[in-house]
Amino acid sequence: MTSLNVKGAFDAASWTSILHGLKEFNCPRNLYNLSKVYFSNRTVLLTMNNVSETRRITKGCPKGSCCGPGFWNVLYNSLLEIELTNHSQAIAFADDLIVLTRGDTVVEAENYMNIEMKKIMEWATSNRLMFNENKSRTMLVS
Repeated sequence: MTSLNVKGAFDAASWTSILHGLKEFNCPRNLYNLSKVYFSNRTVLLTMNNVSETRRITKGCPKGSCCGPGFWNVLYNSLLEIELTNHSQAIAFADDLIVLTRGDTVVEAENYMNIEMKKIMEWATSNRLMFNENKSRTMLVS
């Protein structure tokens, strides 16, 4: 079993990947265009000690927004669509993923897990996401 946690998930969510996911879901054109506008020209304002700084942002699902979790799910769903071997299963919740793999021997299970992890890392790279090494674990259950 391997558990993974997406590093800074909501803050790191790629708008390009979300919009691609909406297309894959055959999102109605008007909602797709509304989402595209929602992601354009976004800024964040930080004020500390009477000094304000405005920055343009280009990724992330706004926390506390009603659409943020939905946008994250659109992005993360593509991870669950990765075709795993018949020895493995993936389970996701929020920004966490558990991959369960079985084999007749420890070496066989490790080999299957390595195959699955390669696919998952390719997904993360293509979606510009990383996994948090401090919150990710692998354990052997016999």
